[in-house]
Amino acid sequence: MTGKHILAIDQGTTSTRSIVFDSKAKRVAAAQVEFAQHYPAPGWVEHDPEDIWRDVLSTAREAIARSGVAARDIAAIGITNQRETTVVWDRATGTPIHPAIVWQDRRTAARCAELRAAGAEDEVRERTGLLLDPYFSGTKIAWILDHVAGARDRAERGLLAFGTIDSFLLWRLTGGTVHATDVTNASRTLLWNIREDRWDTAMCDLLGVPIAMLPEVHDNAHHYGVTAPGLFDAQIPVAGIAGDQQAALFGQACFARGMTKSTYGTGCFMLLNTGAEAIRSKHRLLTTPAYRLDGKTTFALEGSIFVAGAAVKWLRDGIGVITHARDTDDMATQVPDNHGVYMVPAFVGLGAPHWDADARAAIFGLTLGATQAHLARAALEAVGYQTLDLVAAMIADGGGRPASVRVDGGMAANDWLCGFLADLLEVPIERPEDLETTARGAAFHAGLATGVWSGLDELETLWSRDRCFEPAMPDDRRNTLVAGWHDALQRTLR
Repeated sequence: MTGKHILAIDQGTTSTRSIVFDSKAKRVAAAQVEFAQHYPAPGWVEHDPEDIWRDVLSTAREAIARSGVAARDIAAIGITNQRETTVVWDRATGTPIHPAIVWQDRRTAARCAELRAAGAEDEVRERTGLLLDPYFSGTKIAWILDHVAGARDRAERGLLAFGTIDSFLLWRLTGGTVHATDVTNASRTLLWNIREDRWDTAMCDLLGVPIAMLPEVHDNAHHYGVTAPGLFDAQIPVAGIAGDQQAALFGQACFARGMTKSTYGTGCFMLLNTGAEAIRSKHRLLTTPAYRLDGKTTFALEGSIFVAGAAVKWLRDGIGVITHARDTDDMATQVPDNHGVYMVPAFVGLGAPHWDADARAAIFGLTLGATQAHLARAALEAVGYQTLDLVAAMIADGGGRPASVRVDGGMAANDWLCGFLADLLEVPIERPEDLETTARGAAFHAGLATGVWSGLDELETLWSRDRCFEPAMPDDRRNTLVAGWHDALQRTLR
């Protein structure tokens, strides 16, 4: 180790950012850029992996330059990424054979339905902790192999590599010398046995994925490799990888069993730390590794909501109701209530706990008195209602009502939303000083692997709270709002 700074690469669904952190986990410099989304058919979502690689490299270089820290003084790189998004590339050239299929993509819904009808889901849940849904990578991999000429034969001969975005970036960063991932990303593929900590040949056979194309799997804090010469002014170790939601849990210092975080970005993802126990949910939540350090896995229950900030983006870019995402905060307070307007944002189906891939978005309760402000409020309220559904499922699974929920992500900057969450969930909502906890989590892992930080006890001291939002809504008002949501939801579900 030559320095006390960490470069965190946070590759998200709509943007890529790179952040340099110091040894106190404070941001020194950052760079961020949005990239194109591609929708080739209804329910399909794709990214160009070359766009992502270009943006990662440019933002990383820019963040280092802005920081004033030399590359040789960066102790390590930590990567966090949009999970489940699937890339298949040629091992000889490193060139993707198809656009990346994004986690939001629903093109394999029919295949998942076939597998469920054949009775496969119980075994899938037991082995992987997941449900049969097009959200996960496994059926996406098989789709690519079946729709790109010659791909399946090449994969079976070991000529193609699969990776989630972290693995693809690691391959590129190391000049094609390392094909690896971490346990949190591996566990989102439908191919990783979370109980035996290995790629599962039975799942590979079920989904039609040759095991030869899968990466090696390591702890989150691990020396994966070093950057190829010429990418930066000095070669930098890559020493931390975690899927974005597990990275956020780690960045929020939710290290004790029962601690809960909820991230509000493109989607919303709530994770409850369950310690060494991999709880099998009876209410259609996911059982997922939260992190693995020194070969020991800490697990979590996860609720995945596909659309949160994406609904606000739709209001801005799709129908022009708002000019800036931040406008929703002011608009929500312009009206005294929701006027009976509810949005069910199933633009790409519904995630936990409903898992309806065929559901589509709908707005209910419109009257001639409804305004743009009511639509903006309905989009924010929908985030709260969906989060409430997750908490109810976690309580029913025996997780108990959380003592508090730590929130992060871009939407957590919205005071009105945080207050509404506290009212609905009936627990304090804790917002940290630094909302970029996903990147912090990646940095924490890289720093643990390289000695920048000594352990979890030290990382806990680096977390600090900006504000706590306490519940204040009367029960009758809350019950009325929730009843309206449940009515709208049932009208949407098929």
